[in-house]
Amino acid sequence: MTTPRDLLITTLEVASARPPGAGDLSLALAGAELIDLVDAGAAMLEDDRIVPGESHTIGDPLLNEAASGLVREAPYETVEDWLWRRGRGLAAGYLAALTAEEQITRQHRSRRLPLGGGRSVLADTPARSAALERWTADEPVLGWLGAAVGLREQRGEDPPEVAGEAVATVLAAVDNALRDLEAERQRRSIEEAAFDNVWRGY
Repeated sequence: MTTPRDLLITTLEVASARPPGAGDLSLALAGAELIDLVDAGAAMLEDDRIVPGESHTIGDPLLNEAASGLVREAPYETVEDWLWRRGRGLAAGYLAALTAEEQITRQHRSRRLPLGGGRSVLADTPARSAALERWTADEPVLGWLGAAVGLREQRGEDPPEVAGEAVATVLAAVDNALRDLEAERQRRSIEEAAFDNVWRGY
């Protein structure tokens, strides 16, 4: 399994105060992908720029897709730009992939209504077990990404101590992107509230 798959499985499994927004989860998944690409040698970081590595098959369709989408001409792409570009709609893409692989099943509420009601649940698979084992072991990268999307108490001010400067750079960029996304949400909320007040004559 891969870090983004483990993150999505954990997100679907672990109870949280509130489900993460699709935007937050997509940014975190894009960061998880980049970490795995660096670990696989399919990419490397020079400062904050993503330099494609050797072209080879990684073994996961979505990671292969991510690797093929790397910018291959100097000055290359920054980590932050990658997160926003690759992250667009990424949570839905991973959810669709897990569903197609029957990692996710539909739990029906009534046998009389086999197509009505119910909810999506994770199938009991080795992938699910491996992801949850990684989560309960408090592996630093998955643990921090999970905290970043609200699966446990608020993450610390700084990304965790991890092996490799590249991983630390990616986690810091994810943190910045999530903060920017939240700031944008707050700005839009203020603008909408102001519009409502004008509309009501205040």
